[in-house]
Formats: sequence, structure tokens, C-alpha cells
Amino acid sequence: MTLVATDSPVSTLPKPEMLKEEQAQKFVLTLSCVERAGIVQAVTTFLFERGFNIEEHQQFDDGLRQTLHLRTAFSGPLSYSPERLEEEFRAIADRFEMKFSFHDQTKKRVLVMVSKFGHCLNDLIFRWRGGSLGGDIVVVASNHETHRAMAEAAGLPFVYIPVTPDTKADAEQRLLDLVEEYNVDLVVLARYMQVLSDDLCRALEGRAINIHHSFLPGFKGARPYHQAYDRGVKLVGATAHYVTADLDEGPIIEQEVIRVDHSYGPTTLSTVGQDAEALALSRAVRWHCEHRVLLDQTSTVVFR
Repeated sequence: MTLVATDSPVSTLPKPEMLKEEQAQKFVLTLSCVERAGIVQAVTTFLFERGFNIEEHQQFDDGLRQTLHLRTAFSGPLSYSPERLEEEFRAIADRFEMKFSFHDQTKKRVLVMVSKFGHCLNDLIFRWRGGSLGGDIVVVASNHETHRAMAEAAGLPFVYIPVTPDTKADAEQRLLDLVEEYNVDLVVLARYMQVLSDDLCRALEGRAINIHHSFLPGFKGARPYHQAYDRGVKLVGATAHYVTADLDEGPIIEQEVIRVDHSYGPTTLSTVGQDAEALALSRAVRWHCEHRVLLDQTSTVVFR
């Protein structure tokens, strides 16, 4: 019988394929263009010729709009950067008239805005600290002091920005200053109860996400769950969407729906609604940060 020493130095050496995997750099390509033959072949050939390995590929051929949307995750040589990939891919993009972008593993920097309701902020912080949010929260801003302790307990800067009709323009400029100061990629309105101006919406186009209950436009105002109870609703939901100048009508990223019945009073309905809001918002933030959301006119394509 042959005995093999368990502390043999050979047994602790990583396998060559493990070394190769650890040294590989990861990227994501997203693109949209008019549907034509040869697009996928051009993309895969481009990656193959440069020694990249495709790890995930999803595409959607929109027959109604005659467009192709694509997301490809791949890994390969450390010598490449998103800028180099974009430069070398430009000829293919021009040939197919693509709108495209390459992304590396750098996490999106997120600014969270909140008012008095803290359930979405709390959920986002929990997921961020657990590593499942997809991005990094770097600062919290609010028009109330209510959730300063929550933010600071998580080690996050908390910026109080009071808003009145007379100070609204200054408050919005302060927000834009924070975006620049913290190099923010995404602004998340986690139940931030202030209407943004058209100018601010345009400044944040494609990089601001809002959450609200799905009773709109039927049940407007400050007590939507009381209205829902009075009408005997059977579904409670929430909608996460990109912010646009059209109030609560931006391209939808995610919706969550929970079934209820006659036994749910206004308070219980509100609690269920908060659960739906937190779920829909966290998914929308993660998918955006992972480059899984492609804007398509007034709607979105989401590769989950």
C-alpha cells in the first residue's frame, strides 16, 4: 500500500486553468441596432479573435420594431480596457449602425435619496452590505433628518438638503453637486417625495430610478392605501422606472405584485405595499448596475 503525504506542496499548487480564470478580466457588451443578418457572428468573431471567452449571452429580436438588443458577458486578456474594446469595435458598430457600450467590473456608484419612509433605503443598505446590490452606495441625501442615523450606522455620509418652493432650485443644484463630488453613476429615489424639475430630469436621464406604488393614476394623493381599501383592491404592487420629465411615466424596469383580499386593512395594505416597493426597487437597481437594462424608446429590455 502506498501512502501519500497530505501536506505535499504539490497538492496545494493551483491548477493552470485556475490561474487562467483568476487572471482573466471580465467585461459586458450591450448593444442595440436594426435587426440584420450577421450581427451575432460579427460580435462573437470579434471576441474570439482577441482571445475572449463568452460567459453569458442574451439577445432579444424585436419583430415589431425590427430591432436587436444584445448583452454579452465575456472574460479574457488583462491588456484590454473598455476604451480599447470600443475603439477596436467601432468599425463593426458603424457597419451595423449600433448603439453600443463596453463595461468592466467597476461597480456603479449610487446616491440614494429618501424622505420620511425608510423601508427602501433600509433594504438597499442591507443588500449593499451583503454584496448583492450590484453597485456601491456612496452617499445618502434627504429633505428630512429622519434617517440620518440609519445611513451613518452603515458608514454612509448623510447630506440634509431641505426643500421649499423658494429653495427648490438651490436644492436641485446641491444634488447635482453631490453627483459630481461623489462621482455618482446612478441616483435612486427611494421614496423621495419631491417632484424633480424638468431640467433636473433631463440632466439625470438614463441614470435615475424612482419607485412608487402601482395604484397610479387611479389612487393619487397622500392616502392611496386608504383609497385602495375603500375600493376593495385585490392586488398591491410597485413600479420601478427611470425618471423622466413626465411624472411617474418613465420607462419601466421592474414591477412587483402581491395578491391581497378583503381582510387587509389600510395599515396591512401599506405594509404589503412597502414590501413590494423594496423588492421592485432593489431588482431595478441591481439590473441597472449589472448592465442588464437597455432603453428602447419609451420602454426597456431587461436581461435578467
